[in-house]
Amino acid sequence: MSKPSKAVLARRAWTLMFDFLMGTSGQRLESLSRLGLTPNDARGLEFLDASDGRTMRSLADAWGCDASNATWVVDRLERLGLAERRFVEYDRRVRHVVLTEKGRTTRADLLNQFHTPPEELLNLDRRDLERLRQALMALGGAAGRRAPSVAARARRCTARPLGPRRPGRSRTLRRT
Repeated sequence: MSKPSKAVLARRAWTLMFDFLMGTSGQRLESLSRLGLTPNDARGLEFLDASDGRTMRSLADAWGCDASNATWVVDRLERLGLAERRFVEYDRRVRHVVLTEKGRTTRADLLNQFHTPPEELLNLDRRDLERLRQALMALGGAAGRRAPSVAARARRCTARPLGPRRPGRSRTLRRT
């Protein structure tokens, strides 16, 4: 019997990782519920920070959605007191979205809960955990480097087409 190809092995490994993440999603949903958040709120918190503001257009591009959807997410974060829109010095027509102090604290609390290992991981022996950690680190690049966070990847994100324009829909932002 021949050995499976590298592509087959990668698919099997990815399937197991994906199934594990999906199977433990309840833990993450409970964390969101405890903080009164939705999955979209968590996504917004991860893509924003307190100092480097993001335009609505850059958020929509990073999330691969229409600007109106990004506006809806940011509006909710603002209602919760987690984010705010600020005018930028160089152009009063442009606003950047930044996290508030409450947003930073909430994001830290949420990530702390998200990073709490599920029982299944805690039940692995130390040697298996170390091998798993090393394999996952290899996915992020050179050994010893942590994979970039979603927020770090978002800052490097370039604009991409949103798909066909629907009749009567503009791709520009409406001023609020």
